[in-house]
Amino acid sequence: MLDRLVHTLETCPIVKRGEYNYFIHPITDGIPVVDPALLREVCGAMLKVLDLSGVDKIVVVEAMGIHIGSVLSTMTDIPMTIMRKKAYRLPGEIAVHQTTGYSKGELYLNGIMKGDRVVIIDDVVSTGGTMRALLEALEIAGADVVDVCIAIQRGDPDIGRPYKSLVKINVTEKVHVVERHL
Repeated sequence: MLDRLVHTLETCPIVKRGEYNYFIHPITDGIPVVDPALLREVCGAMLKVLDLSGVDKIVVVEAMGIHIGSVLSTMTDIPMTIMRKKAYRLPGEIAVHQTTGYSKGELYLNGIMKGDRVVIIDDVVSTGGTMRALLEALEIAGADVVDVCIAIQRGDPDIGRPYKSLVKINVTEKVHVVERHL
């Protein structure tokens, strides 16, 4: 399992963003094209490792968590909410600051109620900045985070709680898959 994911990671291009080696991949960037078989493989693997018992909502982060979360929501009939990069100014909207290896800004969470049991799904964790911001927003909302699953783990970022990933990578002049977790 995860053969497509591993192959596409190990053959994807790398670009520099300052000193940061940024890998370009269909799951993390939607480029060059998101192959349904690859998306099915990633979502099927997540279903095998996630604890979905009693979960009320799937929470994803704009933009590249959306396609994974949409498929999982469709497969499980669990509603999904998206942490967005722009404010909608809805009642109860929660704004938090995020800092990653290559960007910073505000993120906005809507649609989470006190006591909601949620799982977090995302495409990649590198620095942990986005995930820490999302966890802060969910804590402010009063949600219970049941589980966290990331498709691709780059290094060993600390997000302040345990999480699961499908693969762990190291990025130099290319991507090296150093662990498969399924």
